[in-house]
Amino acid sequence: MKFSTKEDIEVPIDAAFDMLCEFDQFERAALRRGAEVHRIDTMSTPGKGMKWHAAFDMRGKRRKIEMEMVTFDRPTEIRLLTTSSGMNGDMSFELLALSRSRTRIIVTLEIKPQNLSARLLVQSLKLAKTSLTNKYKQRIADYAKGMEERYQKTRSSV
Repeated sequence: MKFSTKEDIEVPIDAAFDMLCEFDQFERAALRRGAEVHRIDTMSTPGKGMKWHAAFDMRGKRRKIEMEMVTFDRPTEIRLLTTSSGMNGDMSFELLALSRSRTRIIVTLEIKPQNLSARLLVQSLKLAKTSLTNKYKQRIADYAKGMEERYQKTRSSV
């Protein structure tokens, strides 16, 4: 099952990439939504090989995943692979400079079931695909708008 969306923002590509590298902010956002997130690598700077353990409730069951950054190509791409019991995920953030001050962000998420119970879960998600797609697109749009606002604040404070 695959979700994909794109947003064009008034932020230069380097600044947009830097904002996507604010992993502490993503961890705090997940914690606010009730997830448990723990960084398990010892890297001091963002890059390929970063890893996290996470646990969250979904469809009445506690889900545990491990996430690893497998691609970190500044300033154009970040790719994360997730594994859990029965399911794998692949999330990518691709950035494309449209002009000096405008960037297109393409966010793709693909989940692949690996066993029967995961296939049943994905099948139930497919029944709500339209609703889930709309929520996915709205969350990415909200995040992109927040990126623009944060960038404008940093520019006005300089």
